[in-house]
Amino acid sequence: MSLPMDIAPEVADALADGRAVVALESTIISHGMPYPRNIETARQVEGEIRAKGAVPATIAVLEGRIKIGLDDAALQRLGDPEAGDIAKLSRRDLAACIAAGGSGATTVATTMIAAHLAGIEVFATGGIGGVHKGAESTFDISADLHELAETPVVVVCAGAKAILDIPKTLEVLETLGVPVTSFGQSAFPAFWSRKHPDGINSPSQVASAAEIAGRFQTAKLLGLRGGMLVANPIPEADEISNDEMWPIIETAIAEAAAQGVEGNAVTPFLLQRIFEITGGRSLEANIALVLNNARLAAEIAKSLSGGSGNR
Repeated sequence: MSLPMDIAPEVADALADGRAVVALESTIISHGMPYPRNIETARQVEGEIRAKGAVPATIAVLEGRIKIGLDDAALQRLGDPEAGDIAKLSRRDLAACIAAGGSGATTVATTMIAAHLAGIEVFATGGIGGVHKGAESTFDISADLHELAETPVVVVCAGAKAILDIPKTLEVLETLGVPVTSFGQSAFPAFWSRKHPDGINSPSQVASAAEIAGRFQTAKLLGLRGGMLVANPIPEADEISNDEMWPIIETAIAEAAAQGVEGNAVTPFLLQRIFEITGGRSLEANIALVLNNARLAAEIAKSLSGGSGNR
């Protein structure tokens, strides 16, 4: 049985030439943003990566095949709410979806798996999943954290999603031995805000893409398993301050609990309520931070490839 994976010609050529490639997830397209902003943002993110001299590789599963790099028709299908058949795929769902010939959008965990299978070492996303508030009772912990401990990919994000229990998320990452670093500041960013209101710091900080690449290459040389988490704060001009954001997050969490929202439905519910309460500003901040992460990821990918961009 051969690997059910198709690599787009642009991506395949870049990988064959040793040029910089950046993986992108597709859950943000299918389940993370409203139509048509989701498709517009996906194109923008790919454009930012190309502008930095790297090749974008948006990943999804379509008709039982892992797609590494998507054309415009595939992006449209993933983002169109009328499609209706696009599942949200985490690690546990991936094999079943492929075996059934199904279609789905990849989360952080499954994007890491697919990127590694294709030979891509850098992945840009918005925010990772983590430990949900109340996890001491629900045990609701994202598969993203264990994937970071298993799969050798540099993941560039704006921190864990701010709706999560960030201190516990960092504790789990420490237990799993995942290297975590903040870019350009000591504070661990809180997605829509540059800093957590409790002033939580990362275990380390870096000042350049080259430094990140050097750490990742050294870890591989030492035979250390797993990836690396780079927390890249949202640009100051685009952030929503802690004073404004944290009461909104707490309100949304309380509403979810009151309505009995559980499991996979929690994150979409919270993000939608935060979008409504902020009058759409949370979405604009989300787009800004994803674009910012894509730019940094492209620079890291170029450092890992020896500075080779598009020819």
